[in-house]
Amino acid sequence: MTERDTRTAVPRRPGSRRGAVGVPGSGPGRGARIRRRALRTALLTVAALPVAAAVWIAITGVFARSELLAAQRDLDALRQSAAPAQAPGSPVGSATKRLAAVRSATAHAARAHRLTSGAVWYTAALLPWAGDPVATVRGAADAADRLTGEVLSPLASALPAAAPDGRGGGMAAALMALRQHAPQLASAARVTAEVRADVHRLPGTTWLPAADRARAGLARQLDRLAPMTTDVSVAARVLPPMLGVDGERRYFLAFQNIAEARGTGGVPGAFAVLRADRGRLSFERFGNNTEMEAAKADLDRRDLQALGAEFTARYRDAAPTRVWANSNISPHFPYAGRIWAAAWRKRTGERVDGAIAVDPVTLSRFLEVTGPVRMTDGTELTAANVVDLTERTSYARFGDVTRRKAFFVEAARAAAGRLMAAADDSRMLPRLLVAVYHAQRDGRLKVWSAHPQEQRILEPRPYAGALPDAPGPFAGLVVNNAAGGKLDYYLDRSLVWEAEGDGCSGGGRPVTVTVTLANRAPASGLPGYVTLRADAPPYRTRPGDNRLLVSYYAGADASLTGATLDGRSAQVAADVERGHSVFTLDLELPAGSRRTLVLHLLEPHADRTPTLLRQPLVTPLRAVLKPGGTCHA
Repeated sequence: MTERDTRTAVPRRPGSRRGAVGVPGSGPGRGARIRRRALRTALLTVAALPVAAAVWIAITGVFARSELLAAQRDLDALRQSAAPAQAPGSPVGSATKRLAAVRSATAHAARAHRLTSGAVWYTAALLPWAGDPVATVRGAADAADRLTGEVLSPLASALPAAAPDGRGGGMAAALMALRQHAPQLASAARVTAEVRADVHRLPGTTWLPAADRARAGLARQLDRLAPMTTDVSVAARVLPPMLGVDGERRYFLAFQNIAEARGTGGVPGAFAVLRADRGRLSFERFGNNTEMEAAKADLDRRDLQALGAEFTARYRDAAPTRVWANSNISPHFPYAGRIWAAAWRKRTGERVDGAIAVDPVTLSRFLEVTGPVRMTDGTELTAANVVDLTERTSYARFGDVTRRKAFFVEAARAAAGRLMAAADDSRMLPRLLVAVYHAQRDGRLKVWSAHPQEQRILEPRPYAGALPDAPGPFAGLVVNNAAGGKLDYYLDRSLVWEAEGDGCSGGGRPVTVTVTLANRAPASGLPGYVTLRADAPPYRTRPGDNRLLVSYYAGADASLTGATLDGRSAQVAADVERGHSVFTLDLELPAGSRRTLVLHLLEPHADRTPTLLRQPLVTPLRAVLKPGGTCHA
């Protein structure tokens, strides 16, 4: 046999693999190389995954941002279509266009949500620190999707459609739409509150400033939207019956004169009786405060129980149930509404279903929507001049009190007439509702219902004008004019509330409240009726000098540790109203002067921003609130 034949004939050992000996590429070396190659591939794949995920997040994030910006543009267009600053009489976008804008915004937000969903975004958001901006962007997209889909759609659907000629049913149609969509509006309010809470829980300080800014902006928008959706939901429950959908209603409407301060705003001046019948609004009559001065509030047992012994004790000297000018001395509007209704019942024998208060600033908001109106004497009332005309100019124009009061009534009648026409025009109604919303948020439109079930629903909302009786930090500056003139047109007010340090004593946290009041009244040239000193002080005064009862409303169980006026020790009276500690100072405020009252308090629960009471006067209150850290008593 040849050498080749001998190699071929070598028998295989049992268990051996064919070609395992002497065959190139075989044996243990090849398996090791395969394993190393597979491991290297796996390691490269694993190493590439974060890069791929980052690229994916970056690309989809850019597209998601584009979708959210598109949704924002749709919402801006929708908001501008109902802005009260539009030209009076210009039609609002049709219901079809309105709903199309909502659908477009909803589609964009839904795409943004889909782009930021999935395993990659979910996993990245769970990473400590590195995933914080991912979680923020993902949460913001989810919030936008829920808001457009579950909140804006029912809100837009609840607005009545407007015919080209404005004959879409006006207020009556709006009330029916509210009632029809009440369940959806309640759901929208609930969803908004949930989304707001979710957004506030998102990381707010990350390594990506753009994500932080987006989250902060969304949180601010939700802080405004959540109360609005709650107000709309409440309105859907109570406005239809209150405005006569189920039967006629009548309300006492007071026009408050904010040139003379009272607890709820200004002294009650002109008044009217508003009639609501199946959504149709009209005025039965107008009058002035002279007609009501002799009326004493005829309080029944339920009225007396609602006012309570605390009210009687605090305001005994002011006699709010017997002196019409002091009927709204308390900042708690339900007290005033109840007294006004009782006084009207005593004077006329007629019952009203509630009370409403407005002021000239409210009228200016309405005139922005309706346009100017001309009075019978030729005077034109506009959004720009109605406050100055009724609160300042008219006192110089009319020396005779009777003529001046008649002018006030005529101004109220003219503005109200134009308002009623706008309420019946479905083209103007959405903008009018926006103006109403802003007026009530500023505390300048207040409503009280004589029907207990309705009042219970209304009372927590800003338009009820209720002084809240829940515990927690609170700051309220309330002034009542004690001179009897009209100098509060020239009053400036500021309040600084500051919690001190991070610790607490046994009685709460130290809080310093600084109240500054300035009298800008000129030294000469004002009519005598404006500078009147009906209080007849025993000391010498000059024209333009004012006198105020200054009350500071603190939180429940707050205690006063010291007070100064212009740097000198001051004595203030302590009282309680609806659970609030109240500290009051009788203050002379000479013309051109500025006085500073500093209160040192111990406030329980002063570890968060206090609820702020803003008394609506001519010049808005300037307030600065500086809460401290968490308080551990």
